[in-house]
Amino acid sequence: MPTKKKSKSKNILFIGRWQPFHEGHRKMIGEAIKEGHNVIIAIRDTKVSKSNPYSVAKRKNMIAKIYTGNRQVSIIKIPDIDAVWIGRKVGYRVIKTGSKASGTEIRAKLRRLGNLK
Repeated sequence: MPTKKKSKSKNILFIGRWQPFHEGHRKMIGEAIKEGHNVIIAIRDTKVSKSNPYSVAKRKNMIAKIYTGNRQVSIIKIPDIDAVWIGRKVGYRVIKTGSKASGTEIRAKLRRLGNLK
């Protein structure tokens, strides 16, 4: 009887505020694309505030401009979340990236340059 090969998932989910979508995000997602994965970018539906200056629509447009025509990337909106809980042996990996980019610093720079209120 032939043995079944485990199928490797080709979808990777990135959850974030993306306030704004910056080079650190782009590099992280680019690695997944380069490895041949389909990427789902989930935008948290945060209320506009000083630390969340962009609406979901604005963030989606920022991201969509970068990945226009890339069939490996899809963008979705999700509710604002407090945590991601997982069970044991959930059937997928949970990977924490070590990006050193700071959205807080990027927003502060944009404000200094007059590009953000």
